[in-house]
Amino acid sequence: MVEQRVEPAKKAAQVIHKKLLGCLQSQLGLDTERRMKKLPLMLLSVSMAESFKDFDADSSIRKVLEMCCFMENHLAKTLAEFELKLEKEVLEPLNKLSEEDLPEILKNKKQFAKLTMDWHNALNKHFVVSCGSFSLLHTVDMVIHSLQDQYSADLYHFATKEEAYANYFIRLLELQAEHHKNSHDFLERNITELKEKFKAHLTSMATTNNSRGKVYGEPLLTHLYDSGREIAVPIQECVHMLLHTGMREEGLFRLAAAASVVKRLKSSLDGGVMNHSEFTDPHAVAGALKSYLRELPEPLMTFELYNDWFQAAGKKELTDKLEQFKIVLKKLPSENYNNLRYLVQFLSCLSEQQAVNRMSPSNIAIVLGPNLLWPHMEGEAALLDMASASSVQVVAVVEPLIKYSSSLFPEGTVPPSMFCLLVFRGGVLGVL
Repeated sequence: MVEQRVEPAKKAAQVIHKKLLGCLQSQLGLDTERRMKKLPLMLLSVSMAESFKDFDADSSIRKVLEMCCFMENHLAKTLAEFELKLEKEVLEPLNKLSEEDLPEILKNKKQFAKLTMDWHNALNKHFVVSCGSFSLLHTVDMVIHSLQDQYSADLYHFATKEEAYANYFIRLLELQAEHHKNSHDFLERNITELKEKFKAHLTSMATTNNSRGKVYGEPLLTHLYDSGREIAVPIQECVHMLLHTGMREEGLFRLAAAASVVKRLKSSLDGGVMNHSEFTDPHAVAGALKSYLRELPEPLMTFELYNDWFQAAGKKELTDKLEQFKIVLKKLPSENYNNLRYLVQFLSCLSEQQAVNRMSPSNIAIVLGPNLLWPHMEGEAALLDMASASSVQVVAVVEPLIKYSSSLFPEGTVPPSMFCLLVFRGGVLGVL
């Protein structure tokens, strides 16, 4: 029975060794560190490390990718250690068994069988035994018995070692179980930690966003108080983006952009998370700015001063008109005044490029004026008024504000071109 197990054992060792080699993800003969570098898990970890660098420090994706990068790196190391153990404790013994130990037994078996067959063939041919032939026969008989003894010893050795050979396959399963358990425990522990950190991050972000307060549709004073700012986020952010991308854009504030892009930009401004490089369409930026002004519960130029603005605009003499405008401007709450001044000086800067962008003070006033001043009415009446004759009157108010901004906003005022330069450098709040 033992004799019949040798050939199947050799075949099993060869086949399983070959298939097991195909399961490996690393190269044989390397230490743990060098194995890791070639593993797909390690390449995945490196890709994650390169990817999260592109996100800002507060990004949820960055924080998750950082943790995933660490975890994939650890899994790669665990896998490299597992495959190194597998090579030493399973693959090498199987290879020795299939390529050295068992082939030697089969070789002795083959030699013994051949010599025995040759011996019997010679006897069957009635070999004539001479006096000198007895010595030869004796020698052959000794060789046969020697091979038989060696083969028997090999079989005995195989029989005593068969349990150890079978243990190679048990060891394979043990190593796999150990590897998968370690990986599972590590993943379970760190995924739980990752979820807790991610939840805490989201809570922190939500708290931060709540502390900022909602932007669109909220009263100007509420937003400025919650955010601790002097200039409203949509006004300042949109002005910055337009100074970079929109000053020479024809029809700015007049041409509409894709509604989906405007909506996404408004969501970013509302959430307090802005990436200027993500929004490259100046018309979308202008649309988001117009939308903010239009959605204010009270216009930037206030309900209370609605009639005062029209009375000032009705003065025929320019000097009288500007003096009346200055009087009305002084009546504005400081928050409204600061934001109106910031916006108007930008619009004045924009109008300097009218030869290219076709946006003169008059054209700007036509498209933007109704978003700065409207009467205190509700529902459809207010919407109708924005499209009625009173909107024409609003143009008469807003156009001179843009055209004569340097005169109307004298304190700390700089020429529009200098205003643009200061905004680029981030110093405008110190001047205005």
